[in-house]
This record gives sequence, structure tokens and C-alpha cells, in this order.
Amino acid sequence: MLENDLDALLVSSFRRYVEDNLGKEMLNKIEQRLLERHGVSLVQAIQNFHKLDDVLREFFGVGANGLEQKLLQNIVNIEKPKQSNSNWIQIKDSKLAKIFLESFVEQDKNSIIGSVIDTPLVISDIIEKSKISKTSGYRKINFLINHGLLVPNGFELGNNGKKVAKYEAIFENIRMDVDKNLVVVKIQLKKNLQYKSPIFQTVPIYS
Repeated sequence: MLENDLDALLVSSFRRYVEDNLGKEMLNKIEQRLLERHGVSLVQAIQNFHKLDDVLREFFGVGANGLEQKLLQNIVNIEKPKQSNSNWIQIKDSKLAKIFLESFVEQDKNSIIGSVIDTPLVISDIIEKSKISKTSGYRKINFLINHGLLVPNGFELGNNGKKVAKYEAIFENIRMDVDKNLVVVKIQLKKNLQYKSPIFQTVPIYS
């Protein structure tokens, strides 16, 4: 599980853009240095972003500032709020945007997300509230969890006395606009969630 729920949305895209922008050789050097210095992989360092920031500054000095902003801006744009603490984030990474689009077009996934917009639920209750089959329900819920659209929030005790995680949607609103024949996906994070993200604490960006 990621240390911060928001970073579940960003981690796979961020790693891909590190390789695309810096090349495989530099990526290998960064990963090797992360292991030597912090004992973590690149994915783990993205989740604990100060460690990746530390190694990037070792390689690139002050140029790490611009590099980190460039990498993150390939994935998202954040609209600075005027009256609300909850920001709209435009999903710029096409693969990540596609996950959102498919999740809202596909009826079962849409129902799953809708069931936990306001109240976190355990998986069995999500399936019941969504009125979807158990056979595909667990698979689709795990897909949404693995891609960061559903995040853990609290627990309840199961029949065996063990804690069972409850999940909720990471956002409170979603908007899909059409710009030059392209669908633009924007999400509004739940209050103050962005400010808990190690990535955004280190690399603040606004459109």
C-alpha cells in the first residue's frame, strides 16, 4: 500500500516518464543509487518522494527542480483553487486518462465508484450496494484499487474478528470536457488530499 493514497494514481506514470525523458541507462543509474543510498527501488522512492528527490539532486544539482516539474506536468495539471481547498486535477497522461474513461463508461465500475463516493465500504458491501456479481465484482474492485481510483479509509471487524479494510473513491467530482476533439479528464480531489502527497509537497505545480 502506498504511504499516500494520491500517489497511487501517479506512481506508474511517473516511473514511465523518468525512463522516457532520461533514458534507460540513466534510469538504471538512478535505481542503483537509490538502492545504495536508501535501500529502495525507484517505485518505492516515488512513494517516498524525498528519497528520489535526494538522488536526483545528486545527479542533476539544482536542475532537479525543473526536471521534477517537467516529469509531473506530463502526468497532471493542477488548477489552483480560488475559493475551495479541493483542487481540480487535469489528467494529462493518456494511459491514466484512459483508465478513468473506461471506468466510467463500463457500467459495473461506474456503479462501484458511485457506491463509495460519500461513504467508505468493505468490498463485500460495495458488491452488494453496486448490485454486481461477485464473480466479476472482486476483480473489478481490485482493478480500481490497484490503479488508485479506490483508496483505503478505515476498517471494520469481520466475522472472524480480523480487521477488514474499507475503501472510498479518491475524488468527490469528475468532469470530462471535449477540447479539439479530445476528451479531457479532470477530477476534484477530496478535501486536503493533495496536501498529503509527498510528490506534491516536493514539486508544487499549478496551471
